[in-house]
Amino acid sequence: MRLVTPPGVFRPISDTWLLADALEREELPRGARVLDLCSGSGALAVRAALGGGGREVTAVDVSRRAVLTIRLNAALNGVRVKARRGDLLGAVGGEQFDAIVSNPPYVPAPTDELPVRGPERAWDAGRDGRALLDRICAAAPRHLRPGGVLLVVHSSLLGVEATEEPLRAAGLEVDVAARERGPLGPLMRARRDAGLVARVDEEEVLVVRGRKAATMRCRSEALNVTM
Repeated sequence: MRLVTPPGVFRPISDTWLLADALEREELPRGARVLDLCSGSGALAVRAALGGGGREVTAVDVSRRAVLTIRLNAALNGVRVKARRGDLLGAVGGEQFDAIVSNPPYVPAPTDELPVRGPERAWDAGRDGRALLDRICAAAPRHLRPGGVLLVVHSSLLGVEATEEPLRAAGLEVDVAARERGPLGPLMRARRDAGLVARVDEEEVLVVRGRKAATMRCRSEALNVTM
């Protein structure tokens, strides 16, 4: 996959590829509609489109520069991605998707005021690091088709239970699709040293999965088969 990241657009790191691999393992229907939130360079969206199966891929980011980069990277890889500028799920109205993926900013910051420019915009996410993550967990279940899946990545330092609970409350079946343990990266180390996160040397990067149930009819048919 060819990928360019011009100045002002965050270059994907290991958590992006952990999430991309988790999406690749999902058995999506042919013609699946896939949504990538906080898309940045469009790496996840392009990877999803390269998966074939006639997928219809949409990528959303609040940054104008990111939206242009998504379009450029889609063209470089010969795939079609609908790039939209907007605020998370507000950019897609009432649309529903078979898969929603997101690698949102999740680094705890000194203030709850989110940056509107500069490189910090790609990682600062309020004092608890959950400013965007919590909004995604609250809104995404309504945008999943029956049987659809949400995959969202973040550090274990933010608390996996805080991500799982709202998804379960919305009726999703929740688990951890992937995890990877390693030393804190430079950003998390700096925030640890500033007292903004726990004083630890390692973290797990987690891909939390929430799956929406299929229709009642499909569940009834499955029960009849097993009886």
